[in-house]
Amino acid sequence: MLDTRRMQVLRAVVTSGSVTAAARNLGYTPSAVSQQMAALEKEAGIALLERTGRGVRPTEAGRLLTEYAVAIGKQIAEAETALAELRAGRTGRVSMRYFTTAGSALVAPALAALRRAQPGVQVELKLSDPDDPLPQVRDRLADLALVVRPRGQLGVDGVRFEHLLDDRYHAVLPAGHPLAAKQLLDMTDLADEPWVASETPGPCLDPILDACGAAGFSPDFVVESGDYATAQGFVAAGLGVSLVPQLGLEAPPSGVVVREVHNPVPIRSIYAAVRGPAPDRPAVRGLLDALRDAVTQIGVSASGPA
Repeated sequence: MLDTRRMQVLRAVVTSGSVTAAARNLGYTPSAVSQQMAALEKEAGIALLERTGRGVRPTEAGRLLTEYAVAIGKQIAEAETALAELRAGRTGRVSMRYFTTAGSALVAPALAALRRAQPGVQVELKLSDPDDPLPQVRDRLADLALVVRPRGQLGVDGVRFEHLLDDRYHAVLPAGHPLAAKQLLDMTDLADEPWVASETPGPCLDPILDACGAAGFSPDFVVESGDYATAQGFVAAGLGVSLVPQLGLEAPPSGVVVREVHNPVPIRSIYAAVRGPAPDRPAVRGLLDALRDAVTQIGVSASGPA
């Protein structure tokens, strides 16, 4: 196999016209250059240089190999530049999984900011609903996933969780409902109401059930809905009340009013799940920073205690 480093030495000899000049340009001794040329000719199985007076000139094989040395040198330089760009986070590819309500509020502004700051970074974006994306992060099929997790249940082998925000649930009531006159509701105010389920069983429904349980009742779900927009439509039709997180309240329909609730405040904690504990690649770190900036833009209304 041809040694590419020796091919670059051949290129220097052919370009300069002599072993001595090449040695001077490369910072080698003439003896070292001669040894490199002898080894390369042995690898090639053919003479590469011939003497001409006090210098040398390439044979036909030497000219051929020099042309390839030029091309290889250019490719190596391009590879080094590409690696430097990758190390600096200016290029790369990141695969990300997200859930529906994080899309427009978090993911869209984060990707727009990342594109402005690091236009060479490509993001492969896939919706994870209704599947759990954590196995994909653990198995290196995804670099980052947005997930809802209880604060005390973050132990997943091979995955590190970085807290982004606490998304507070709000009460959504039909317009004209007697409770709409109150600006702040206790959870117990909703105990005897018919409920519209805004969540399917899982980590986003659990905070609702936990808050109702802490207030001493179980919600009476009379209508099931798998998304927040549909749930609010059912509420507007007067079928019941619902709890919807801040990220799900971007455009409440006419016919509903939104009120804060407390005692207790239902909250779902949103995390970025990444591979751990190894340091993040620069492109992944850039995406995490962009997500945090997007959270800041949302404001304190979507954030609870950190």
